[in-house]
Amino acid sequence: MNISQLKKSGHWPTLATSFLYFDVSFMVWTILGALGALIAPSLGLNAQQKFLMVSTPILAGAVLRIVLSMLVDRIGTKTTGIIAQLIVITGLVVAWQAGLASLNQALLLGIVLGVAGASFAVALPQSGRWYPPHMQGVVLGLAGAGNVGVVIDHLLAPRIAAIWGWKAVFGAALIPLILAFVLYVIFSKEPPGEFKKKKLSDYAKLLAERDAHWFCFFYTISFGGFVGLATAFAIYFKDQFHLTPVHAGEMAAFCTLVGALGRPMGGAFADKLGGIRSLSIFYSVAAVAMICAALTENLWICGASFFVASGAFGMCNGSVFQLLPQRFAKDISVMTGLVGCGGGLGGFLLGMLFGISKEHTGSYVTGIVLFAGLCLVALIGLSLVKTRWRTTWGATAAAKI
Repeated sequence: MNISQLKKSGHWPTLATSFLYFDVSFMVWTILGALGALIAPSLGLNAQQKFLMVSTPILAGAVLRIVLSMLVDRIGTKTTGIIAQLIVITGLVVAWQAGLASLNQALLLGIVLGVAGASFAVALPQSGRWYPPHMQGVVLGLAGAGNVGVVIDHLLAPRIAAIWGWKAVFGAALIPLILAFVLYVIFSKEPPGEFKKKKLSDYAKLLAERDAHWFCFFYTISFGGFVGLATAFAIYFKDQFHLTPVHAGEMAAFCTLVGALGRPMGGAFADKLGGIRSLSIFYSVAAVAMICAALTENLWICGASFFVASGAFGMCNGSVFQLLPQRFAKDISVMTGLVGCGGGLGGFLLGMLFGISKEHTGSYVTGIVLFAGLCLVALIGLSLVKTRWRTTWGATAAAKI
């Protein structure tokens, strides 16, 4: 598959603007993570409260992905995307002008930023529905690679805050948000075809299927690992290695970039090798890298280990979404919401494991190792489903399973 096939097979302006929409949305979704090391001292937060603050947008985004998935089926992907972007822009304007005076205010902002995280449930079906089954891994990987926005956070937010204060970062974030909004309104298009409007009972019906549980679990670990690390890195590197906020942000960006870029690579690998085999490889790499990061006291070994772990989690994300459309093609919008919800819950879990571990043991080791253990559980899960998947729905799928 090459770029010319992407242009011929679907609608590349929608793919491009979906990527941009998800990119800037992901950027503001994790902005509290990038600023956490700066905001926490001004609010007098302890370790657990710090990670609660930076993890709240992740949890809110998890829940709101289901809400936006339902809206997508009722009012369309583009209209849903427009409404969601306007809510986030409004929330950032208020935060820019009023600031944050307490943990409760930071948590309220986190809920609004969760709408940005829920953009996942809009951008992926809007772009994916334009393309055939055998291209889903790469297409959804490219659209989902908008999570590179978290790298922009960690590189720019601490620098802007160092000059104008952390409140000014909210105002600066409005510039790319508004630009992306204008381009999205002008160039993106609603995907072709008729899609049945889903009800809450449809979600309940899908959740009764054990394959839906497995997909949610696999994405809880993969996306949860990526976004959980992304939101925790800045605080972790500052606390663990006593870096300045700017240098901690650089380390966070370094470790996160490969995870963001790894998503389309993971989708491409899954298209070639099969999603199950790809996931097995990437989960194994992530588990080993997380344990190495937890046990070392050397900054560069730790950074390199987290770099590998983030990349592996990113590639897992692309692999999960290579498999998902093959199994749930007719219910992809609902499953995107459900699976995305699982991913957000995983990110919240990892962030809170960081905070609880530090607050109650004085070290981050326990929290990191526990999440690495979940990667091993995911490997066990893959071994349990691979034969059934390959001999049932995988036998007639239009892509490698």
